[in-house]
Amino acid sequence: MARRLDVTGADGVRLAAWDHTAPGHAAPGHETPGHTASDHEAPGRAAPEREAWGRAAGPGGTGLVPRPVRARPSSAPAAPAPGVLLLHGLMGHAGHWAPAVRRLTGGHRIVALDQRGHGASEKPAAGPFTREAYVADAAAVVEQLGLGPVTLIGHSMGALTAWQLAAERPDLVRALVICDMRASALGAASQRAWQDWFRGWPAPFPSLEAVHRWFGDEDPWVETPNPARGAFFAEVMAERPDGWRPVFDPEQMLTSRETWVHDAHWDSLAQVRCPTLVIRGLDGELGRAEAQEMVRVLPHGAYAEIPDAGHLLHYTHPEAWSEAVEPFLNGVLTP
Repeated sequence: MARRLDVTGADGVRLAAWDHTAPGHAAPGHETPGHTASDHEAPGRAAPEREAWGRAAGPGGTGLVPRPVRARPSSAPAAPAPGVLLLHGLMGHAGHWAPAVRRLTGGHRIVALDQRGHGASEKPAAGPFTREAYVADAAAVVEQLGLGPVTLIGHSMGALTAWQLAAERPDLVRALVICDMRASALGAASQRAWQDWFRGWPAPFPSLEAVHRWFGDEDPWVETPNPARGAFFAEVMAERPDGWRPVFDPEQMLTSRETWVHDAHWDSLAQVRCPTLVIRGLDGELGRAEAQEMVRVLPHGAYAEIPDAGHLLHYTHPEAWSEAVEPFLNGVLTP
């Protein structure tokens, strides 16, 4: 079960957060005035995990749409639990964390955020989609939901947001998990490649099956068939009158990416003072040498890797991911 919480980010942007807190570990008072909350099934990648979810049609559709289920009354006030905030990567959404979160044991208050421009959160036409905006949004969520000092777990772009928030607002952050995100600059050629990639999408897709085929097999960027990649992208598609399109605006994604591919981020990484776990898939985008250098630069860094996993390590290998992350969480969250 995941409970939707509507919060306000920087510049008044409307954000959707999803509370995965296990029963008995909810933090009291988190349904504060201005936040609406309702119970929903959490999204996941396997078909049985989507049974409580429909899909939105028309221009306002946001892909997976929760169907309300009856809330169960709590029998007694719950004790506060240490906060954990999950930040997905570029083009992702909060539901991509669901398979991994379900494997974590209780004791944490876990909230996943749909970042601006993604998922069920607002996608302001005028932006901004800057590093500063993403970091300010995350800080606003931590403060409004009373999660601080929080453990931030970020994947890819979300990991960069997480460590920049940890560097800028150490008062809000207890610990940090960086999932497959580089500190080095990717460069202008990388941005041009992404522009060409977006232009090559055969969108609108005639069906979700076509989405699975394209991203899992037919996409020129796919070296070998990858059904999990197809499933990953199918979760961020919505049906429009002309077919299936992404819930995000590709131009907004390029703008979001523009603000971090041209610069290295070693300086902000070195400013992180909290315990930090750097975790990578052996076939991911973060190489071992760079990951180990990131650990060396961090004042309190640790390293983990997942064999056979690629960039989407928490999504494709949720059990191995949780087995690597949970000891770190227990270590930093145990009084």
